[in-house]
Amino acid sequence: MSVVADADMQPSAGSRAEAIELTVLMPCLNEAETLATCIDKAMAYLSRANIVGEVLIADNGSTDGSIEIAEAHGARVVHVPVRGYGAALRHGIENARGKFVIMGDSDDSYDFSRLDPFVEKLREGYDFVIGNRFKGGIATGAMPFLHRYLGNPVLSFLGRLFFRSDIGDFHCGLRGFRRESINALGLKAPGMEFASEMVVRASLGKLRIAEVPTTLSPDGRSRPPHLRTWTDGWRHLRYLLLNSPKWLFVYPGAAILAFGAILTVILLQGPVQVLPGVVLDTHSLIVGCMAMLVGASCLSFGVIARSYSATRGFLPVNTRLARVKAYATLERTLLCAGALALAGLSGLGYAVWQWAAADFGALEYNGMVRMLTVSCTLIALGLQLAFAAFLGALIDIET
Repeated sequence: MSVVADADMQPSAGSRAEAIELTVLMPCLNEAETLATCIDKAMAYLSRANIVGEVLIADNGSTDGSIEIAEAHGARVVHVPVRGYGAALRHGIENARGKFVIMGDSDDSYDFSRLDPFVEKLREGYDFVIGNRFKGGIATGAMPFLHRYLGNPVLSFLGRLFFRSDIGDFHCGLRGFRRESINALGLKAPGMEFASEMVVRASLGKLRIAEVPTTLSPDGRSRPPHLRTWTDGWRHLRYLLLNSPKWLFVYPGAAILAFGAILTVILLQGPVQVLPGVVLDTHSLIVGCMAMLVGASCLSFGVIARSYSATRGFLPVNTRLARVKAYATLERTLLCAGALALAGLSGLGYAVWQWAAADFGALEYNGMVRMLTVSCTLIALGLQLAFAAFLGALIDIET
């Protein structure tokens, strides 16, 4: 028999624990209806595949007898004091004894008796192996319509786009990994977004990643699942955005700034007819100037957020950004900010001079509005750039 039920049953707990190749990890919160089935399948797989392994239950405060069921079926149980899907799995990973860990939900939606593809890839040297339910097969009723056709495809697409990953199913709960490799990533998420965090950190950490087809069956429980469609979906999206300042700030900011700058330049000399009966004039110029301000703010937020992320260690250092920052020192940036503000003040001064020349009376409306709008925008851009430069320099102070 190749299954290790409990270290206390072994002659030498320390030496035997080192020999364990695979830990099958399941988070648990009141899973009495399905837990025994999941454990039995995992135990049967370990025995059939002749793998020295264990089944580990990370219990999140069950009160329905799940703990007693797990122990009766030969699993080891660790008690997790902090509630949450991510908290349970992190605690389980920390306490796993296997060289490899394969994790999956304990609701009988994943087949723990068919883990061969995961083990094979891990033995080949991959650090992280994730299942793909869309390739392996989703049984009727196993995944809600919104999850199958909106949530999972959209979030997986964004994950691939943001982090240059080839993973097709970011949120498959059945996944395997080298315990040391995942522990080195410093995962922190306490909730459902832990699934995204693991994939994002593995991608950013340049781990060797493989994807294998896996099946998804209907939840075996009679009660509703813990998953909350919109709340947990937002937590996943929020995590993806916060870990990609480039897509959250830089790209939108560059697009908005470019739009505003083009519109402003086109309308600076006067109204422009774009279609019969459609003329862009001073009001469109104001929109262009506001777009420039918003775009510049987004760009500065992106640079500062990326620097801060690297300083805190939850995103790797961006070498291109480091080179730009090495050139664009605080002093040089302040000079650029001063030039923008000076240009704006010059325009403002010219407008006041024109007003004084007219004995502070009425002026030609369109021309003066253009002059004042662009001048004030340049002043605001200069001030924004200066304050952003000081904030960036403050973040870069070594402690």
